[in-house]
Amino acid sequence: MKNSNVTIKMGDVIFDLREVHNFEWIQDEGRVFQVFSQQDSGNISFGVESADGTRKFIKYAGARTLEFNGEPGDAVNRLKKGIHLYEELSHLSLIKLLNHYPVGSGYAAVFEWFAGENLHPHETYPPPAKYTHPDSPYFRFRQLPVELRLQSLNDIFDFHVYVEQNNVVAVDFYDGSILYDFIHHTVRVCDIDMYQQKPFYNSMGRLWGSSRFMSPEEFERGAVIDSVTNVFNMGAIAFGLLGGELDRSVDRWDAGEALHKIAVKAVSPNRDERYKSVAEFVSFWREACHMREGNIC
Repeated sequence: MKNSNVTIKMGDVIFDLREVHNFEWIQDEGRVFQVFSQQDSGNISFGVESADGTRKFIKYAGARTLEFNGEPGDAVNRLKKGIHLYEELSHLSLIKLLNHYPVGSGYAAVFEWFAGENLHPHETYPPPAKYTHPDSPYFRFRQLPVELRLQSLNDIFDFHVYVEQNNVVAVDFYDGSILYDFIHHTVRVCDIDMYQQKPFYNSMGRLWGSSRFMSPEEFERGAVIDSVTNVFNMGAIAFGLLGGELDRSVDRWDAGEALHKIAVKAVSPNRDERYKSVAEFVSFWREACHMREGNIC
């Protein structure tokens, strides 16, 4: 069968869509220098530079992207629905929303550009290259000193304590939600579109997200998704950045037995055995972290 995809060229950037789409509007924002087109959310994103050199990140819904099998209107509704989260959860560790607006039948969200690299680089280094290629952002991150990785986790945990304080639950948080700046050693959380106001219950069976970081209740229709769920998510991301990801043995762990014990408790399949809140988890984590040489937590 003949491939019916269309190739779009914007400046030096080339990407494919399922059908022709009008992107003339983006010229008002500046010159496109990068595109992120292989997302299964139905969104397509651009790095854009204005005439004065200011860079922005633009997330757009409304085009028929290759990796999304749903209707563009559904992607538009999800993007619009999630905009308030970036406003209400504004935080130093979250990418900063600058503007958002409708564009024809689509919708655009404009963010401050953060010169970081995604720790789940599925477009450029799909697994197993993600874990083994020396240029993979994830591989490079794992070569950093433990203290720098702990500092990144500290910022990620701080943000999710703030999420919890605002009566919101993290959904679809995984290593693809993390950007890391290797020059300044700073981290940002991105893509919180699926976070939900509490109370929130699993109406799908398998929720959105990567199974590598999801709790049992995120696969169970009718289950409550709450702070205890997010404790699991935080423990799982700790194993992703400091340990063997799904191999949660101490042998694959880089940060000492005390922190390993806390992370193991956080990812208990039994909700009753986990910490009761992200704040409680972080309190125990920091106490153990402060016992380490360097006291960087």
